[in-house]
Amino acid sequence: MDPITNPYAPGAGQRPPELAGRDEQLRTFDVVLERIARGRSERSIVLTGLRGVGKTVLLNALRSSAVRADWGTGKFEARPDQRLRRPLAAAAHQAVRELGHPRSEDVDHVLGIIKAFALRDAPTGAKLRDKWQPGIDVPAVTGRADSGDIEIDLVELFTDIGGLAADVGKGVAVFIDEMQDLDPDDVSALCAACHEISQSGLPVIVVGAGLPHLPTVLSASKSYSERLFRYSRIDRLPRDSADRALVGPATEEGCEFTPEALDEMYAVTAGYPYFIQAYGKVVWDVAPSSPVTAQDIRVAVPEAESELAVGFFGSRFERATPAEREYLRAMADAALVNAPAGEGDTEGGDAAIADETAYVRDGVTERDAVPTSAVAEVLGRKPQSLSPARDALIKKGLIYSGERGLIAFTVPHFGRYLRTQS
Repeated sequence: MDPITNPYAPGAGQRPPELAGRDEQLRTFDVVLERIARGRSERSIVLTGLRGVGKTVLLNALRSSAVRADWGTGKFEARPDQRLRRPLAAAAHQAVRELGHPRSEDVDHVLGIIKAFALRDAPTGAKLRDKWQPGIDVPAVTGRADSGDIEIDLVELFTDIGGLAADVGKGVAVFIDEMQDLDPDDVSALCAACHEISQSGLPVIVVGAGLPHLPTVLSASKSYSERLFRYSRIDRLPRDSADRALVGPATEEGCEFTPEALDEMYAVTAGYPYFIQAYGKVVWDVAPSSPVTAQDIRVAVPEAESELAVGFFGSRFERATPAEREYLRAMADAALVNAPAGEGDTEGGDAAIADETAYVRDGVTERDAVPTSAVAEVLGRKPQSLSPARDALIKKGLIYSGERGLIAFTVPHFGRYLRTQS
C-alpha cells in the first residue's frame, strides 16, 4: 500500500493509536475540571506505566481538554540533571498568558512573582551574565516566591497563580512528564504545594506522568502523598481497544484487516500502543493490498523487530555501561521461569497466565519483576556488590523497583530483546 498515506507513521492521523482505550481517563479528567470550576476541591493526577503505553500522548490529550475548558496550561519534561525552578517557571508563564485576565496590572504582578521564582535558580553571587533570564518582560517582585527555599517559594507561587485564575473563574493545570526524574527536594516541595492548594481550594492542579515506581517516589517524599494525587495506572490495551487502535487509522484510508490478521497482530504486539504503531507502520508498507492478512503480518514482523531493535531497544541499551549491560542481561535470564509449554500461549505471542506478573511467548514463561537476589545468583555475585549497577540503571530509567527486593524493566519485551543479542 502507498507508504505516503501510511496512517501509522509518527505524527500521522488525528488520533494516534496510543490514545485508543483511554476514554475512562479522559472522562475522569473532564469531571475533575468541572468540579474545580465549581469551586470544589480535587486531587492532582498522576499517570504511571511502562514506556510505550502512551503516557505522553495521554498527557497531551488531557492538556487539550484543559485548553478546551479555557484553562491556563503549561507543560515540561523533568530531567535528572535539572532542578524544578526553570522549567516550572516557563510552564507557569505560559499558563498565566493563556488565562486572558482582563487586568494587566494583576497579570504583570504575578508574572513578576514567576520571574522572581525563576531567578532564584542562579547560585548566590552569580554575575548577571551567568543568570538565566526567563523571558518575562516585567520586573521581578521582591519578597514573594524568592526566599530560596523551594517548598516555601512553590507554595507562594501556586497560591498567587491560583488567585489570578480564580479571579476570572478559570483554572491552571501544570503538566509534568517523566515526573520520577524530579530532584527529591523538588518532589517534596511539589507535594507540599499541592497539599496547600487543595486545602485552600484554589483552582490549580498538577498532572504528572511517570514510570510505575512514581507513587513510591512521591510517598518517600511526603507520607501524605497518597491523599494528594489520583493515581491512574496506564497499561497495555485489552484486545478490543488494541483492535480499534489498529483498525481505526486504516479504515480512514479505506483499508481493512482480516480477523486472522488482527489475531496475529495482537500476538506480536501484546496490546502495547507503541508496538501497535511500530508494527502497523511496517505492515502498511509491505502489505500489497486490502484486506491485510495474517501472512502480511508475518512478513512484516522481521523488519519491524529490526527497527525496534535499533530505535526502541538498542538506543536504551547503548546508554548502559558494560557492567550495567551485564546486569541487564542477568535480569533477562533471571526473568525466565519454568512453566508448562504453551500454557496461555496465543499463536506464539505474549499472553497473561495465572500469575499476573508472568507472560508466555513461544512456550517460555517470563516474569515482569525478578528478585535482586536472583540476578546476583545468575552472575555468581553477592547482591551488595551489584548495588551500584542497579542504582545507576534505575537513575537512567532502564529498570525500576516497584517493591523492596524486586526489579523490572521499564521497557516491555526488553528481556526478550536482550536474550537475542550476542
